[in-house]
Amino acid sequence: MPLRAGGPRSDGPREPRRRAPERGAPHLERRVIRSDGAKADQPFVPPPRPDAPAPLSAARDIAARVLLRRLQGSAFVEDLLDDAFATTKMRPDDRRLAQEMVYGCVRWQGTLDWLVARKTEDRPQIPQVQVFLRLGLYQLFFLDRIPPHAACFETVEIAKRLGFVNQANFINAILRRSEAEREMIQTQLVELKATQPALGYSHPEWLVDKWTARWGADDTRRLLEWNNSAPLTHVRVNTLKTTPEALLERWRLKENVEYDFVTCPWADAGQVFALKTHPSLASMGSFRDGWFYVQDPSTLLAVQTLDAWAGESILDLCAAPGGKTAYIAQKMENDGELLACDSSPDRLRLVTENCARLGVTCVKTLALGDHPAAALIQRKFDKVLVDAPCSNTGVLRRRLDLRWRVRPEELDRLRATQLELLHLAAAHLKPGGTLVYSTCSLEPEENATVVQEFLAHDPRFKLESERELLPFRDGVDGAYVAKLRG
Repeated sequence: MPLRAGGPRSDGPREPRRRAPERGAPHLERRVIRSDGAKADQPFVPPPRPDAPAPLSAARDIAARVLLRRLQGSAFVEDLLDDAFATTKMRPDDRRLAQEMVYGCVRWQGTLDWLVARKTEDRPQIPQVQVFLRLGLYQLFFLDRIPPHAACFETVEIAKRLGFVNQANFINAILRRSEAEREMIQTQLVELKATQPALGYSHPEWLVDKWTARWGADDTRRLLEWNNSAPLTHVRVNTLKTTPEALLERWRLKENVEYDFVTCPWADAGQVFALKTHPSLASMGSFRDGWFYVQDPSTLLAVQTLDAWAGESILDLCAAPGGKTAYIAQKMENDGELLACDSSPDRLRLVTENCARLGVTCVKTLALGDHPAAALIQRKFDKVLVDAPCSNTGVLRRRLDLRWRVRPEELDRLRATQLELLHLAAAHLKPGGTLVYSTCSLEPEENATVVQEFLAHDPRFKLESERELLPFRDGVDGAYVAKLRG
């Protein structure tokens, strides 16, 4: 079976595009409602008529179009929104509102569908109508600053403009009825979190049950709340190009950035910041010049555990998009051999682009393809990092679609790949070398269980340390890191 030595990552800036997954979107398999007169073959996003008036709300128009496009394939909703912003001139406040509505409708999809089902007596609907109902209900019950009449009226008008005239009266009736019962529904939503947390917090039931069995109801609730919160933008200073002092001065004097210092035991002091307000990354000279990299503090633990030094030879086996690779190079002071591998040249292109921006010069890239062992030949390294592809359950608040895509059976499939990667890494580690295994998963099946199974098959290795980061305990994205000695 070909080795997929890579997977979606959360440690990089949004500018590099993630490759869409190579399978369908399972979150679209469950159709919840259906309105009378709807046609299953109705176009998803009909182009606006040339004589159509300007949209009543640019933010709602973009949000509706993006959410409709999401029905068509497996592209990540973040990328769909980026595409829409790139081709539409919008005011900053409209962009923020559009993003809030798109992300909110995806994040709270399970709860919104529960609301719709109650108002339609569980009658199934075509997915396009579902989109407009979610959009209107999200504004009614999750966005306090939007007047209820505007949420209803403009959602219906945009549905008409996008070609859903026949369904407009139905959408209007559901939204108006929900608006009239707003206070009662708000009470029901609070009660739902206590009685049916999977629905109340909009997560897959199997995952909530799994977490509750492991951590209990209170910590699981804290994790669900974390996943439904908007993530901060964390950045790591790139000391290959600047100093923390110079970066902060540039932010204050030239780029109007507000920030907080972030401290965590596994990161160097004064190297990590949380951005409270900032211009778009693409417009910031400090970003374009490579003075910092967007990276959650949890992703730094694996590199700190690897403990890279100048002059060493290091293999980063699953490198894309390159955030950990660049941090390793920073630790090496650009001195030594750092081989960044991944499954395809397309994925490695992100590594090359990020390294070029960050001034990393000690990295070489190698696409492993379907025969990674042959690609690496007989090369040996002082240290190897296996940042393995995983279910990403530790970063669900950043990866909005993932909670609706991940399936229980995937854990076994991923575990097989993770073990294969560990054995590949072991074959290319020098005697006495360091092997670090990391994921952004919260699931033991992908973390400690994988490491124990690997150790049982290769007695040359000993476990020196392992650490799990939990959002509700550590205040960062979830992660697991194990250090093995060969």
